[in-house]
Amino acid sequence: MLQPKLKSKVRCTDLDIGEVTRVVLDPLSHEISHIVVSMNGSGERQVAMGQVQDVTDDAVQLRAPSADIRALPLFKREDYVTTREVEISHLEDNIHVTPGEVLVPLPDLEKDVKRRTFFMNFTHAIGFLIGLPIAYPILRFLMQPMYTNFDNQWLKVGNVSKIKQEDVGVQFKYKKSVREVYMPEYEVEKNVWILWATPELLEKVYQGKDAEFRDAKGKTIWTNKKDIPYVAFSGKCPHLGCGFKWRQHKTLGQVFLCPCHLSIYDAGGKVLDGPAPRSLDALPLKVSADGEIEIIDMEFKAGMKSQIRIV
Repeated sequence: MLQPKLKSKVRCTDLDIGEVTRVVLDPLSHEISHIVVSMNGSGERQVAMGQVQDVTDDAVQLRAPSADIRALPLFKREDYVTTREVEISHLEDNIHVTPGEVLVPLPDLEKDVKRRTFFMNFTHAIGFLIGLPIAYPILRFLMQPMYTNFDNQWLKVGNVSKIKQEDVGVQFKYKKSVREVYMPEYEVEKNVWILWATPELLEKVYQGKDAEFRDAKGKTIWTNKKDIPYVAFSGKCPHLGCGFKWRQHKTLGQVFLCPCHLSIYDAGGKVLDGPAPRSLDALPLKVSADGEIEIIDMEFKAGMKSQIRIV
């Protein structure tokens, strides 16, 4: 059965009663558990998917008569948060998300969050004051490596032969050795999105100017030339650092889509919709004569309008 879509007409066994305005997602199963139906001016009702008999491209057929649906309690919007406000891992594996009201039930404990937050913060503050004289020398020793220079070495991620079309996002995965404070070195898997860009796309990304990348002291470490026909974007969404995908959108065409909070970007990295505060983060990139791609791995603080490098 197809998944209900926003704005679909809702039909009971006897007549049409309204349209779908929201869908409710079960955060455990990642499936749609309810639809919210606008009752043609008489409020909204939450209808369980068990009441849905059939779903087509533009309509939802219910098993019940209209009187049964009108008898349901009014929908309480304050009991839910949107998927823009919470992160649901692998959401896109189960629901074909498009911008709109996709809701998740607000946990019961969160409904008294102000009172709980006050006592939790008060307890943390007391513990911090008691432990500070003991912890400070240890923290100063452990945090020393955090202030070392960023790693600006070049990493090979693949060959341009993998890219078959212009202006299409292609994901390249790579491994990087990481050492945090005084823990043993280990490898992490990362990814970068690379496009073989047309002149029009290059203009959108660089706006006619070469892009310089600098270290913490302001020294230029690399310059992406505006006429080099390849662009690399960090694999982390600038909103909260989730991994995004290259997807076909029904109205916007091919875009980068973050399934966590529904931020959408065009091929040039520009934000088209969603809560992302800035465009996708471009990375230093160079391509050898035989097509080997190298990048400098950089990460920038999520949730900020400006770029603040953290890796």
